[in-house]
Amino acid sequence: MSEVILDGEDMRRTLGRMAHEVLETNHGAHGLAVVGIMSRGWPIAKRLAFLMTQIEGATVPCGRLDVSRYRDDRPAPDEDEDETEIPFEVSGSKVLLVDEVIYTGRTIRAAMDALLRFGRPSEIQLAVLIDRGHRELPISPNFCGRAVPTEREDRIVVRVNEYDGEDAVVLETKQEAGV
Repeated sequence: MSEVILDGEDMRRTLGRMAHEVLETNHGAHGLAVVGIMSRGWPIAKRLAFLMTQIEGATVPCGRLDVSRYRDDRPAPDEDEDETEIPFEVSGSKVLLVDEVIYTGRTIRAAMDALLRFGRPSEIQLAVLIDRGHRELPISPNFCGRAVPTEREDRIVVRVNEYDGEDAVVLETKQEAGV
């Protein structure tokens, strides 16, 4: 059974609110850089950086981070498969790490390890579109689009126009036997 949690307009409004919250918390965009976790955190990060640039009138740099070789729960890919692109100085920056969903916290832990190979930021903040709970690690987002209570067996599917041709967040729940 599937339920649309956010449609395209809901995503647009949610990201707009999140961009304002990030800027308010950080007293503007000075020293702020955005890094999206591959793959669907990257388009979300680009949108947030673009919105903050529009609001502030100053460019908020944005990069992407491939964390696959830093995961502790999956086999490491080949060295030449890294899609990371960080076009700014990480050391001394406030880095807003962006992912589409936070679940166990393992992806974020891997992302922090991967990010530190580029330098030592003054601060790392976390923004997620969806927080579905069930943390295994003590990691919480600073900025969250929507908290969605889920069962462990459920899935949250985030569709982004850049990869899927549409923007939507869908909750796929487990089917009850005999129902």
